[in-house]
Amino acid sequence: MTQEPTTSPKIPAVLFVCSKNGGKSQLAAGLMKQLAGGAVTVHSAGTKPGKSLNPQAVESLTELGIDITGEHPKPVTDEVLDEVDAVIILGNEARLEPHEGTRFEVWETDEPSERGIEGMERMRLVRDDIKARVQKLYAELTGD
Repeated sequence: MTQEPTTSPKIPAVLFVCSKNGGKSQLAAGLMKQLAGGAVTVHSAGTKPGKSLNPQAVESLTELGIDITGEHPKPVTDEVLDEVDAVIILGNEARLEPHEGTRFEVWETDEPSERGIEGMERMRLVRDDIKARVQKLYAELTGD
């Protein structure tokens, strides 16, 4: 007699994308990982991955107790696109075709440099804008 496999509820998966995968998408991924605590599978990637993470992005997350020092810029892959339930593009530089059957959003993120705000002050504003959006997305993906 064979037993039916027990299926646990599918964990939602999200891919955060920006152009270089060094700043905004890494911020979003770090914030979601901290918030979800494993309840959401989190990926980040870039359409034109850079060579390293933005040090100010890393520092702005460290201020919140989030450590992303082991991360590195990665390209968008078909494997990840096939796995995720949602693709979130941060900013207006990255371009990606919507993937059939996948939630697809573009977040026009705050850009304080347009108002003359630079450095860590700029990065904190960007981080906090993304954090509010991540909290809303988390609630939508998990039903919390």
